[in-house]
Amino acid sequence: MADTGEAENGVGAAPKGTVTQRAIEQIKAMIAEGRLEPGQRLPTERDLAARLGISRSSMREAIRALTVLGVLEARHGSGIYVTQLEAGDLLETFGVVADLSRGPRLVELLEVRRVLESTATALAAARITADQLAEVEKHLTAMNMTDDPEEILAHDLAFHRVIAGAAGNDTMAAILEGLSSRTFRARVWRGYEEEGAFARTRREHAAIHRALVARDPEAARAAAASHVGEVEQWLRTQLSEQR
Repeated sequence: MADTGEAENGVGAAPKGTVTQRAIEQIKAMIAEGRLEPGQRLPTERDLAARLGISRSSMREAIRALTVLGVLEARHGSGIYVTQLEAGDLLETFGVVADLSRGPRLVELLEVRRVLESTATALAAARITADQLAEVEKHLTAMNMTDDPEEILAHDLAFHRVIAGAAGNDTMAAILEGLSSRTFRARVWRGYEEEGAFARTRREHAAIHRALVARDPEAARAAAASHVGEVEQWLRTQLSEQR
């Protein structure tokens, strides 16, 4: 009986990338259909390759790709497991995209963030707990008591992270976390602070906080959209001046 690897690489065989992609899709299907559950150990590489009719090398590449994506995890001396499939783990690549993007792509990311941030803030206005509201106020106060850009940046990140968590949608919070990575925000802040924007951004954060205290979803939505929209518009202007 011919080895599956030989069959794959013989005359008329599918390119290796295609075979690996098929393996990735088949493993994802096994998870989606409940044949592999979060936290469950995968069959051995040999058994899984035989079951799916592909070579072990292609299976190894598929497992490696799914590990990078956060779908699988390798436990030393134990094997390969399906992760808990938490949104934060699966959407980590958003942060990489945000960190590496430049020019018009940055504007696109801010546009996406504006849409999601305003929605999350509106949801938070209806769902936020007293403890979460106190946490938001703590970061707002800290932001207002310093002119250190690094401290302002840290409290700005925390301010929005608490609000995203209060929205009660883990997937949305995970996407926003990626779109709001510290590296990404720092790049925007460096230019933004040169134009004396700290006073304005403090006012914008205060408006968001007031809407949350009032538990007014539409006011919260508008305040968050205006806040991110200001940065988005500033970046658009910067890009147009560079042309």
